[in-house]
Amino acid sequence: MTSVCFQKHRGRHVWPATPQEPGAPASDVLPLTMPPPADIVKVAIQWPDAYPKLMEIDQKKPLSAIIKEVCDGWSLANHEYYALQHADSSNFYITEKNRNEIKNGTILRLTTSPAQNAQQLHERIQSSSMDSKLEALKDLASLSRDVTFAQEFINLDGILLLTQMVESGTERYQKLQKIMKPCFGDMLSFTLTAFVELMDHGIVSWDTFSVAFIKKIASFVNKSGMDTSILQRSLAILESMVLNSHDLYQKVAQEITIGQLIPHLQGTDQEIQTYTIAVINALFLKAPDERRQEMANILAQKQLRSIILTHVIRAQRAINNEMAHQLYVLQVLTFNLLEDRMMAKMDPQDQAQRDIIFELRRIAFDVESEPNASSGSMEKRKSMYTRDYKKLGFINHVNPALDFTQTPPGMLALDNMLYFAKQHQDAYIRIVLENSSREDKHECPFGRSSIELTRMLCEILKVGELPSETCNDFHPMFFTHDRAFEEFFCICIQLLNKTWKEMRATSEDFNKVMQVVKEQVMRALTSKPSSLDQFKSKLQNLSYTEILKLRQSERMSQEDFQSRPILELKEKIQPEILELIKQQRLNRLVEGTCFRKLNSRRRQDKFWYCRLSPNHKVLHYGDLEESPQGEVPHDSLQDKLPVADIKAVVTGKDCPHMKEKGALKQNKEVLELAFSILCDSNCQLNFIAPDKHEYCIWTDGLNALLGKDMLSELTRNDLDTLLSMEIKLRLLDLENIQIPDAPPPIPKEPSNYDFVYDCN
Repeated sequence: MTSVCFQKHRGRHVWPATPQEPGAPASDVLPLTMPPPADIVKVAIQWPDAYPKLMEIDQKKPLSAIIKEVCDGWSLANHEYYALQHADSSNFYITEKNRNEIKNGTILRLTTSPAQNAQQLHERIQSSSMDSKLEALKDLASLSRDVTFAQEFINLDGILLLTQMVESGTERYQKLQKIMKPCFGDMLSFTLTAFVELMDHGIVSWDTFSVAFIKKIASFVNKSGMDTSILQRSLAILESMVLNSHDLYQKVAQEITIGQLIPHLQGTDQEIQTYTIAVINALFLKAPDERRQEMANILAQKQLRSIILTHVIRAQRAINNEMAHQLYVLQVLTFNLLEDRMMAKMDPQDQAQRDIIFELRRIAFDVESEPNASSGSMEKRKSMYTRDYKKLGFINHVNPALDFTQTPPGMLALDNMLYFAKQHQDAYIRIVLENSSREDKHECPFGRSSIELTRMLCEILKVGELPSETCNDFHPMFFTHDRAFEEFFCICIQLLNKTWKEMRATSEDFNKVMQVVKEQVMRALTSKPSSLDQFKSKLQNLSYTEILKLRQSERMSQEDFQSRPILELKEKIQPEILELIKQQRLNRLVEGTCFRKLNSRRRQDKFWYCRLSPNHKVLHYGDLEESPQGEVPHDSLQDKLPVADIKAVVTGKDCPHMKEKGALKQNKEVLELAFSILCDSNCQLNFIAPDKHEYCIWTDGLNALLGKDMLSELTRNDLDTLLSMEIKLRLLDLENIQIPDAPPPIPKEPSNYDFVYDCN
């Protein structure tokens, strides 16, 4: 067998020149350094039981003509029954739409056409032989990931066939379950996998499915002891049904109860737990406004929060990204239940609402004597009420109901105040009486503080905003209490009072105090405390004095020295620092990053990996079955993109995949993480970074490869930090010495040099 030698040239595979025949003129030999035509791609094509063919594909030719040429080379008739597909693990078919993705050195496979394959599988999955049916369903589950095959199979009413197999076929083999349970489980698992993959392409509407099919899928979830793979796919199908169809939401909600989902959370399989919480989130998200509070009450009755805390958050294993995302979504949806109260204005004429204010007064000043209606004039009573409302810190002393007419925070602030007064009565009374006994200018107004604090906490927790598709930022402490937001408020209002005293603030300093409190809360939340008590202890360590120290430290680390000598020094060493940052970015690109594939229908664990070659000439990328643990070797990544082919890097709304329509594409967080590489051959490589840090790393690194400036926020921060550190290191010997803005003047020459001593 003759071996073929590939030579590497500028990141491309260059094919060996044809040996020169004796006597042939030297000019007839194509030099190796000459680039191939842009429309010619050199590939290897496989066919079973035959040596691979090395071919040049002309991208201007119709694909059918290329397939005919390949078939003729192996003497295969009826070329219309054949197609080309990638020989890697993806097995995706080559079509007129995606043929531009073929690169030099790609290995392809000649195989039966998608239409033929779909027809054959459509017949094989209806075979009476259990073994044949099982093998066919296994192949179908694998091939359904390809949209070209999926379209052909769906055109044969393949989705309808699969749903009928699920509805009736499972019962047909019910009697065989005991003697061939593994076979039955695998068969159903492959059927549901194929269904999920086919529906994921968005070709068929979810509204077309029958109640019988929904009931059958729900029965797999409700039944105990179901095979894990079947349970996973059934939960995924239910989630997609709820998210993609209002009618199906209602039908699924009738078949699935929270009580039936709870046992799946009490197991040890994190994937099942993740899918279960995803279904709960979907039901929560799509529930009508009037049903959400009712559903929240059911979740509380079933102790969902404590079950998640025990079996998920505090389980003896790490929480993966998908689970973190689902917990974040549940946290957001739970806090969004507060939105109605946050946006509700108080009606000053509503007696029930006014009674809440009376209750706050009663709890705070219960020891004071209450005048009877007949014992004093109305004016005297009003005067006393006004005095007490002033002590309570309301802005409107005469009618404090007017304080709650601004939204946000609306009535939510009053709810928080009442909760604090009832559940933490001693602390409430202490704060009110303590401030009422101070001089007017130094009292911390409890009412005004509570209203502004509630508004601030709603901003921090983004109450009322829909959950992001990419965020994993859940806080374990909010799963430790049924009234987490109210308890959060109670801790923070006591912090506010403490900070007010530490700052010796007056009413003019109110906004300054609120800024410090916000900083204290944000810093404490950053450490992700596991409980409310731990959050409280974090705040204890973040006193006003500590905040000042932290601010001073950060200010010093980012200090911009303005004297001319320092500015000149910065200007001199800045190129050196930028080169250091550039090398760090390129090193990170060489290590590579795992990117998640997202779509608008359902969130999935589908990954792809991209990394730069050590010589910085080629980007290697390819699909992965699961998130990698560490770096992925170059040779396991099937696709390559020469850096020389990169024309531009675009971000945000300018990305091709962000211009497509869809709910996900309009998501602000996704837009901020999106970037694309545009190539000379009108193809592109689209990215959605896992987080802002990776986004900055990759956009900086790609711009550096193209010889452009690195403009990300991360580069600016790194530059400031490294410049500051370098300058401080160089100025260590000048510590505590004032550096003048201008150089010192040169003194006049002395009148004589008699003081000079000649050692010689």
